[in-house]
Amino acid sequence: MSNKNSADYKLLGIDIGTTSLKAAVFDGNGKRLALTSRDYTLNTYSDTGFIEFDPEEYIRICKSALDELTEKCGKIDAISVDTQGETLILTDENASPLYPAVVWLDNRAEKEAEDIKAKFGNELVYNVTGQPEITAGWPASKLLWFKNNRPDVFGRIRKVFMLEDWILYRLTGNFVTEPTIQSSTIYYDVINGKWWSEMLNFIGICEDVFPRICRSAEVIGEYNGAKVVSGALDQIAGTVGAGCVSDRVISEMTGTIMAICVMTDKLPPYQPNSIIPCHVHGIDGKYCLILWSSTAGMALKWFKNNFAEDFTFRELDALAKDIPAGSDGMTVLPYFCGSTMPKYNPSATATFTGVTLSHGRGHFARAIMESIAFILKQDLDYIGADKVEEIRITGGGASSPLWAQMKSDVTNRRLKTLSESETACLGSAIFAAVGIGLFNNIEDAAEKLVTTKNEYLPSGSDYTEAYNRFCSYDAKLN
Repeated sequence: MSNKNSADYKLLGIDIGTTSLKAAVFDGNGKRLALTSRDYTLNTYSDTGFIEFDPEEYIRICKSALDELTEKCGKIDAISVDTQGETLILTDENASPLYPAVVWLDNRAEKEAEDIKAKFGNELVYNVTGQPEITAGWPASKLLWFKNNRPDVFGRIRKVFMLEDWILYRLTGNFVTEPTIQSSTIYYDVINGKWWSEMLNFIGICEDVFPRICRSAEVIGEYNGAKVVSGALDQIAGTVGAGCVSDRVISEMTGTIMAICVMTDKLPPYQPNSIIPCHVHGIDGKYCLILWSSTAGMALKWFKNNFAEDFTFRELDALAKDIPAGSDGMTVLPYFCGSTMPKYNPSATATFTGVTLSHGRGHFARAIMESIAFILKQDLDYIGADKVEEIRITGGGASSPLWAQMKSDVTNRRLKTLSESETACLGSAIFAAVGIGLFNNIEDAAEKLVTTKNEYLPSGSDYTEAYNRFCSYDAKLN
């Protein structure tokens, strides 16, 4: 370790999402020094439904951001990367791509997913991989699709990359991966930390085409003098960047959707009716349950755009604040894009019940916000999150004090917002800091580098009747 002060370190975290890249430099105290972003458009094909992207463009975009931040901040000490899961890149022995990257949204492999399900069944796949569903999006299904439909490509495969692996390889020349990004391939054994040979045999592919498995926060090479450190799946990086590094603190993001990440010590028992996946966590020996609702902030945005066009979200907050808890009997089931968790019903639709002539805009806005808080409580009750004492909230919903207080009251838990909005970039920077020895472990790094902003405690507002009403309508209509 160097003797320089922690404030003099420069840690670069890169967050590569579905259609954008964000990269930020932090010092060794967690202060953000610079931020940049790059948007890009996926290649979608209406005739086939394929969703692809040029693997070389990922590299160009990433290096462009690295170069910009290096110019702004000077020499970088360490770099780490988090990416979307399930995006598959296939290359020959020289790491030359054989085909465009098959993005996680691509569902070409529906038949192959059914073939895998028929062979292994959902329960066995879950008990080995932590994934309760077998879908066309999983890399195992996609590899089998190439075997069945593009044998010319399949026969030449010598390296199989997830997107994070691809970035690390092109920065360092080292062919490595880490468990969090492999959790949803359904050919990685999350219990024993190795490739699932029975699945690979069924696909018809050899283990030697896959990267060496290392841990998150491990130095795997260098790029332009900076140590390059293995990162994590974007959701895992985000929850680490929110400081959720124990089973007592969870992260909740209300953006277009709502996403919840909950740390656990073990893979929960298989439940036939559950679709909650369990991923390997970036912290050794830990797992992470990832829950989501397909509409959250989107529901409030729909209402604003269609029935309150002249109002800002802050003005809607002010209207809703004057309405009592329970919205004077109005109840919303916010299933504009179906219901996902804890009840999976893609055909569910949104409903507004208990509406009378006395209800106005404020009631509708508040009832929508309450419904998202109710789903949060349902999710926590469903997974038995009794240990959870605190929820770290992120996303656009965290900017609403009313919504934050509502969630605290409904769940009866302490909520905190965060000083840093780019939690995935900060999470990756935390992995980088641990990798170069600035901290002993991820928990210590998160304790030092993550700072909270506002705190919300249960105020005593009683949502019991409103929540029971929501659950009753949910049971009847969903």
